[in-house]
Amino acid sequence: MRDDLLLELLHATATAIVRALGSVGDWGLAGTRPGQHHSDLAADAAALEVLRAVDGIGVLSEESGLHRGDAELVVVVDPLDGSTNASRGIPWYATSLCAVDGDGPRAAVVVNLVSGERFEALRGGGARRDGELIEPSGAVRLGDAIVGLSGFPPAYLGWRQYRALGAAALDLCAVACGVLDGYVDCSWDSHGPWDYLGGMLVCLEAGAAMADADGRELVVVEHTARRTPVAAATPALLEELVAARRSFEPPGRATA
Repeated sequence: MRDDLLLELLHATATAIVRALGSVGDWGLAGTRPGQHHSDLAADAAALEVLRAVDGIGVLSEESGLHRGDAELVVVVDPLDGSTNASRGIPWYATSLCAVDGDGPRAAVVVNLVSGERFEALRGGGARRDGELIEPSGAVRLGDAIVGLSGFPPAYLGWRQYRALGAAALDLCAVACGVLDGYVDCSWDSHGPWDYLGGMLVCLEAGAAMADADGRELVVVEHTARRTPVAAATPALLEELVAARRSFEPPGRATA
């Protein structure tokens, strides 16, 4: 599939999700599994309807697992990233889609479901917000940086300010376009690939830097995989953020 057609497919999937969420009456917990909302299920069903209609496309969804896992191109989907925010009326939640092939992330679309902003990226083709090229802030020092958090560290890590916003895909896109200078996961391997792969490609194509806090490969297409993502406007800031994140570990785990 050509890159332009692949982006069209991701945008069409996101549009189907937006329409499905428009008819959801109950945004509360569904009772199906911990943390799963009625909105998650509606968004997932809409995404699968579009993606499974295309031959040769696999899907890895947070909500329903792996479909056609032997496909050469797998779309990693978080149908509703930030569903707790959505259920509480906190205006920061998104749909994230990332097409992954044998060479890694190839195309991504992340849609802010409140503002309607659409971030997109193609491998080797840059990153855009509503069609306009984006770039990170250029911040190089943690002491000057405004950093997005997931979880919370046991001690101050040296940032100038922090924000805990609650939707990793949008947080990463905020780094890509310079709204945040960095992002750090202070929880313990709580992010699946659907949480960060779309935002990761947007970050990298915009010129930002990204890593797993423990140095592991971030590009995984497994439902059980979990990582600790860190992103920054520059490699220098990423180095500081990763070092700060490694300064604490959960009880019973030795510090690297």
